[in-house]
Amino acid sequence: MITQFDNNDIKTLKRLNGVVHAIPVFEKVMKVKGNIETKNYEITATTEEIFNVLTLRIEYGRLFEKSDVSKGSKKLVIGPKAADTLFGSRKNAIGNNISISGSTYKVIGVFEEKGGGGFGGPSIDENIYMPFTASYSFNPTKKFISVYMKIENETLVPIVKQEAEKVLLKKYKEDEFSVIEQTEILNTINSIFGVLNSILVAIAAISLVVGGIGIMNIMFVSVIERIREIGIRRAIGAKKVDILWQFLAEAVLLSGIGGVLGLLTAFAGVVALQPIIPAYIDITTVLIALGVSSGVGVLFGVLPAKQAAELSPIEAIRYE
Repeated sequence: MITQFDNNDIKTLKRLNGVVHAIPVFEKVMKVKGNIETKNYEITATTEEIFNVLTLRIEYGRLFEKSDVSKGSKKLVIGPKAADTLFGSRKNAIGNNISISGSTYKVIGVFEEKGGGGFGGPSIDENIYMPFTASYSFNPTKKFISVYMKIENETLVPIVKQEAEKVLLKKYKEDEFSVIEQTEILNTINSIFGVLNSILVAIAAISLVVGGIGIMNIMFVSVIERIREIGIRRAIGAKKVDILWQFLAEAVLLSGIGGVLGLLTAFAGVVALQPIIPAYIDITTVLIALGVSSGVGVLFGVLPAKQAAELSPIEAIRYE
């Protein structure tokens, strides 16, 4: 069973030294009906302080205030993506009503794009915020799933974490709650990305070797098929270095075409993933990719090019 906190817990945590905000948060995914569409969204019932903690800035309308919380006003501040889906545009959302669990709420604000989400999770831009006092129709216990805390400065975070754990242990068992720093979440995400990057680098390295061997084989075949051409070129004055550079250039061109096709595939993948995660390709990545593909052409094209350059002109012309 999920531990639920109450107002006494909020008051206790607020009294800790260094705590700027201790905010009650109740979250639930519910069916939301707008003017255009009905869709499931995560509803966050909380206080007006949440906007400061999450650094959410208003784009249209206004944020709900302390007076809205004290009165239990059925007012909502919604994300830009939710506004676009439910009302067609962010501006149209202001002043319109939304139906949640049979109750009607009024949209008073749309906050600026924040992004987030990832790994298939919902984006912050799809969240819907309301005063927690207006959520009692679907939160009859009037309790909270989590508490967001903002600390005065970074150096106090470990101390406040220990104090929060100490006061909560007086009421709850150790396995009934956890106090998590934002840095811990970021470190976990970075660790996941580190593993993914290592796997992708390994896959890319294998792909480059396989692709390089393919290019080398193609160039060896090309040399064999063009032995007479090489002999004729040598006979009319072409030097070994000319033949070497010719086949090296062909190998680089071949690998470069592969690099361009890979970039086009990557670009298509980025476009497909952008609605889910904030993926992008910058110019530096493009230049590195083209440089690596050209390098593979040079590396694996040297042996075929050297073989072509070392052919005897007389033997090459006589080759059948």
